[in-house]
Amino acid sequence: MPVFAYKGRSSRGDLVQGSLEGADSGAIADQLLNTGVTPTEIKLTHAATLQKEGGISIWQWSFTEKKVDPQELMLFSRQMYTLLKAGVPIMRALAGLQESSQNPAFSAMLQDLRESLDSGRELSSSMRRHPKIFSPFYLSMVQVGEMTGMLDQTFLRLYDHLEFEKDMRERIKAAVRYPMFVVIAMAVAIVVVNIFVIPAFVKVFEGFHTELPLMTRILMGFSAFMVRFWPLLLACVVGAVVAFRSWIATVDGRYRWDHYKLDMPIAGPIIFKATLSRFARSLALSFKSGIPIVQALNTVGLVVDNEYMRGKVEQMRDGVERGESILRTAHASGVFNPTVLQMIAVGEETGDLDGLMFEVADMYEREVEYEVKNLSAQIEPIMIIALGILVLILALGIFLPMWDLGQAAMHHNG
Repeated sequence: MPVFAYKGRSSRGDLVQGSLEGADSGAIADQLLNTGVTPTEIKLTHAATLQKEGGISIWQWSFTEKKVDPQELMLFSRQMYTLLKAGVPIMRALAGLQESSQNPAFSAMLQDLRESLDSGRELSSSMRRHPKIFSPFYLSMVQVGEMTGMLDQTFLRLYDHLEFEKDMRERIKAAVRYPMFVVIAMAVAIVVVNIFVIPAFVKVFEGFHTELPLMTRILMGFSAFMVRFWPLLLACVVGAVVAFRSWIATVDGRYRWDHYKLDMPIAGPIIFKATLSRFARSLALSFKSGIPIVQALNTVGLVVDNEYMRGKVEQMRDGVERGESILRTAHASGVFNPTVLQMIAVGEETGDLDGLMFEVADMYEREVEYEVKNLSAQIEPIMIIALGILVLILALGIFLPMWDLGQAAMHHNG
């Protein structure tokens, strides 16, 4: 049998890893769940004995399956809700969706789900065979839906969650796109000026036979350096990018970078509030679906796409495990403002924590929307000042000597 390496969380939230033999990743997931471990990653390590299921090998599923567009997963969730709500049996619902799917990869996944269900597995276990398509949060929600008999409502909540996630991602991209464009445009302008424009003026300045201003000499020296050593500078830039990507691939590097992102000027508060909104909405959704609080915090920690914030969520989970209230752990995390803490306190007192967390998510979402709209107004003054400094340097360095030459010529004629 193939050997699978796994990573997961114990019931206490501790990281557990090792390897197990099993027919496929679904069987490994079932084994782990039976021992109280929630799997977060299952990878095939040895495929000496490949088994075929429906003509598709486990090796092919593990290594060739492509990620599915989030829009397609959203549509799948909505259609599953509609079909199950109408009383259509799950096997017939999957068959209908497979026939109507335009994506061969998604269609093959639905075929595998049907065969897996046919062999006696639950839907959540069948979905675990496709970790590139279904996130741990999605799987946890489906599993809870199966246990509570509310699978149709679960798919509706997942649809709302995926729609919200897509909206947040687009807003964060919109928030950082403009500053990135300005920085790149400035960098390109500096390179073009130094490599093409200033060398053309150098030939003119050499004919003056007079001492040039300090700013002109600095510009000429920097330009000559860039022209001569541009391959080295390019190699340094590429090396810096590779080194940065390698650094953020490490656990410590990713944690530090994710922490710094939240403190960045202008874009930082937007990313921070968007992350908190995702956390609050995911937690509210987990509570509403009946997931126990420790498991909910565990699952939400996997959804939050920021290692620093994930650390804070795990800190909250550890506090709750020790018997502390959510309010106390949220206060200790140091990431929530007094208004949010007050809403959590009211939610705990009234037993309507899921409703209050939805309110928190909506509040942060509105703040993100407002700040994204005002992003241009915040960046424009900085951009104007930077462009002004660039123009001033060029004016002093290039046009001042020409002005002095003009003045000298006028005196000579006079």
